[in-house]
Amino acid sequence: MTRYSFSDLVGIMARLRAPGGCPWDREQTHESILSCLIEESYEFIDAVERRDIPNMREELGDLLLQVVFHAQMASEVGESGEARHFTMEDVIQGICEKLIRRHPHVFGDKQVENADEVLVRWDEIKKAEKGVRAEEHGALGELPKHLPALLKALKMQKRAAKTGFDWPDWKGPLAKVAEEAQEFAIEAAKGDAEAAERELGDLLFSAVNLGRFFKIDPERALAQANAKFMARFKAMEKLAEAKGQALQGMTLTEMDSLWEEVKTLSA
Repeated sequence: MTRYSFSDLVGIMARLRAPGGCPWDREQTHESILSCLIEESYEFIDAVERRDIPNMREELGDLLLQVVFHAQMASEVGESGEARHFTMEDVIQGICEKLIRRHPHVFGDKQVENADEVLVRWDEIKKAEKGVRAEEHGALGELPKHLPALLKALKMQKRAAKTGFDWPDWKGPLAKVAEEAQEFAIEAAKGDAEAAERELGDLLFSAVNLGRFFKIDPERALAQANAKFMARFKAMEKLAEAKGQALQGMTLTEMDSLWEEVKTLSA
């Protein structure tokens, strides 16, 4: 079996994008394949969640391809003759320099006591690197516009906490969740959809903050809840089918009864 190297992958991608290569690959732009990068990232996450090692290997390859694809496009001279932006080698050079620079306790003479101290030093070095730009964005920094909302909320809350703007323990955010739920109920009762939407946002934000005190990743927590709901709903459908029924023709009370039965079976 032929054993390929990283340079082979870069070469294959260059060939696909070259004249006479693949028409689809040649048509792509950074913007057109962005969704692929996102999709492949989530597919790898799914494989990790399932502890599917063979699939993890495959999905990492698909994810690596996206990196190489973007680097290849950036390295090409455009039809109008514009200069190259960067190459795969530039990408590798940049990340290697960053890793060495941000780990002075490994590649330099600095000392750290534990992982928490590593994170503190990492943030200090990162702020020093960004300089004035970091100051412009304040303590919350600059976050990607397309970062998932739950993850963005968690990052903002962590950064705010570093300034001392935080609850002393988890009871504070728990009370805030209850407060926001009540405020949502008030607006919902009024029939004010826009106000209810704002209050729901506050409720979700508070729930993320509550989870932070227990080091809970909100994206992971919600993904698990989604998976649990899907599994139970499918089981409810099968249970109804076994009884010669269909959910569409059942009353809510009958479906609730099935749901409770499924919950008991899956407990």
